[in-house]
Amino acid sequence: MKIAVGADERLPLVEEIIAYLRQQSHDVHYFGPEDDTVHPWPEIAQNVAQAVTSKAVDEGILLCWTGTGVSIVANKFPNIRAALCVDPETARGARLWNNANILCLSIRNTSTAIAEEILAQWFATQYVPNETDDKHLQRITTIESMRE
Repeated sequence: MKIAVGADERLPLVEEIIAYLRQQSHDVHYFGPEDDTVHPWPEIAQNVAQAVTSKAVDEGILLCWTGTGVSIVANKFPNIRAALCVDPETARGARLWNNANILCLSIRNTSTAIAEEILAQWFATQYVPNETDDKHLQRITTIESMRE
């Protein structure tokens, strides 16, 4: 699977996530600094969201200090359902009920061990179409179309 990974800082957690994804045979497309500089998180989130929207990649993973900023930016794009996940169960729910396609993580709050558990659950869980959740997702699409 092609995965876009974006982070405003190239910290150890980012390195661990990229290594984990490659060990799982994912094709990683990285957006962010290659050194100890800091890039603007809105730009990083925009790049990853555009890669997912354009289908250049299948899914995305975004990281910033809290994970909140990148999730806000990513969710401005049509057909993006970015979910800030703090534990594996939240990741499972985001996939199962919300058909989330971008995982957002907090660099500050996420340990390497928890990140691996979240990623394992994220990739193990797929959306299962059903009447209730399909209606909710359709409502999101309708809301997106109302934006000016």
